[in-house]
Amino acid sequence: MKIISVRPGSRLGRTPLGGKGNSVDHNQGLTAATLFFSLLMGLTSFVSPCILPLVPSYVSYITGISYDELVGPESRRKNMKISLLHSLAFVAGFTLIFVLLGATAFLAGSILSQHLDDIRIVGGVFVILMGIFVMDVVNIPFLQREVRMHIKTRPSGYLGTLVVGMVFAAGWTPCTGPFLGSVLTLAMETNTAGTGMALLAFYSLGLGIPFILSAVAISAFLSSFSRLKKHLKAVKITSGVILIIMGVLLITDKLTVLIPR
Repeated sequence: MKIISVRPGSRLGRTPLGGKGNSVDHNQGLTAATLFFSLLMGLTSFVSPCILPLVPSYVSYITGISYDELVGPESRRKNMKISLLHSLAFVAGFTLIFVLLGATAFLAGSILSQHLDDIRIVGGVFVILMGIFVMDVVNIPFLQREVRMHIKTRPSGYLGTLVVGMVFAAGWTPCTGPFLGSVLTLAMETNTAGTGMALLAFYSLGLGIPFILSAVAISAFLSSFSRLKKHLKAVKITSGVILIIMGVLLITDKLTVLIPR
């Protein structure tokens, strides 16, 4: 019988799909740090310059209520329930897509498990480039392309709003890409599909909760936005620095700061 000695703390290879290796920690990657990082990336996506200013337009589109009616003092309370239900359906739509992406990231990492070191380094370089891009230090032309998807005739009802949320997730990559990509990179480092899905669920919470709050209190949002606009540059620099740090951790294989191994 061949005995294999494993140094404590060393990283074991992933168990093949369908395998039942006892060495797999099914909570690997699901820590308070990774969940908070995912939540923070979602929040940063929300306050990005190409999403935050358009929140009133999104709310008006998914509810079918005009902008004037949304902010009008007489109809604001009447429309609050409609705004809440439609915003919940919208958030559920993009959450579904993002969570499925989390599972896909895990599967990709499992299939390419023999090349994880190469993927980690390439992913780190990518995340650093995204950080530099977010800070407006360099322009990356393919990320500047308009790839948003639009639905000319919105499907009616809450199911239609759910579809719009799914289209939002699939089409607004220039806004969500840098932050979503960093969370997906974390998901590839995990050992279960459930962990990857959980990370993307928290990313969706970070993006979705402020959207729901803004939808039901649109006047308060507009007031807050007018003040926040002055600090958008600081938000971009801070989020860019966070992404660069994340990329360096990946390249140097120091991701144990976020994911204990």
